[in-house]
Amino acid sequence: MADLQLKSVEKVYGGGFKAVHGIDLKVEDGEFMVLVGPSGCAKSTTLRMIAGLETITGGEISIGDQVVNDLVPGKRGIAMVFQNYALYPHMKVRRNLSFGLKLKKEPQDKIERSTQEVSGILEIEQLLDRLPKQLSGGQAQRVALGRALIKSPEVFLFDEPLSNLDAKLRASMRVRITDLHKRLRDEGRPATVVYVTHDQVEAMTMGDRICVMKDGHIMQVADPVTLYERPANAFVAGFIGMPEMNLGSAVLTTDGVPTITMAGQTITIAEGLAERLQMREGPVTFGIRPQHIEPVPPGTPDALVGKVHNLEFMGHEVNIHVTIGDTDFISVVPTERFDHSLKRGDEVALRPSGARVHLFDKDSGENISLANLDTQN
Repeated sequence: MADLQLKSVEKVYGGGFKAVHGIDLKVEDGEFMVLVGPSGCAKSTTLRMIAGLETITGGEISIGDQVVNDLVPGKRGIAMVFQNYALYPHMKVRRNLSFGLKLKKEPQDKIERSTQEVSGILEIEQLLDRLPKQLSGGQAQRVALGRALIKSPEVFLFDEPLSNLDAKLRASMRVRITDLHKRLRDEGRPATVVYVTHDQVEAMTMGDRICVMKDGHIMQVADPVTLYERPANAFVAGFIGMPEMNLGSAVLTTDGVPTITMAGQTITIAEGLAERLQMREGPVTFGIRPQHIEPVPPGTPDALVGKVHNLEFMGHEVNIHVTIGDTDFISVVPTERFDHSLKRGDEVALRPSGARVHLFDKDSGENISLANLDTQN
């Protein structure tokens, strides 16, 4: 395997539309990197440029120590798994798996050995004599995965491979793919993976690191825990997490007792956060995750009061939707702690955990609550 590096990579289409804005990204040898973002963020375009299916307008892409800008896809040492599986419909599974090796004129005994090994790893031995039309979605996706795996490429590229599967099968395939990646790593055959998805659950559960993209820009690259707990900006904060982070307009005052005022209500902020902000004040975006703001008795200090407009029973927890001023907030409460007398239209007080509050610059979106955090730890 090999590492993958993008340096100042751009993509400009006819008419001057710039889809990718000079991005820099390094995927380490054997790393599982996920590109995630909303539709139109250029994550698939980036993947296709790595594969050689899209030409780059500027910058440099290297795999290992080789610059691959001018190499055709077949010479880049990559294998790609597509959303639509792209199996040859007239070939049985066995031939679909081995076709790439036959094109490379590998010895027949190696082809047979590799086919048996890969089908065993993916548990598709019983499917080898079936045509693609005789496979379920999950089976077809495993065959597509096997066709990539059998090539022993430098880099695996996945373009939303699970989006056509139902929710239960997607969950199963997530586990299967990550287990395969870990197994290859444990066997000394680490697989470098770039995986594109719009599904943040896939991103958070599968990636060693995650690259969050927006409008052709990289917003943050980090491991799942860091993205969740220390989002670099308001976009990442609002995109990562289920339900998404509560975000609302507020005013920060640090003269005297540091406070946040939102919808005409004022709460004090945690001492540690106040120290990091170094007397910064003015309009901000207030952020708190639904799991970190909870209902409290009326009159509790440092709580925000609003009206319940919806309740969602999720089994193990309840999502309480509360309107505070002109902003909708969600509080996630474990079912055993939920007050079942609460109903739509009731007034409720929500208190954020002070240590979990995020504040974002109103203009740039930068997470100013992370300022000086490392120097204080």
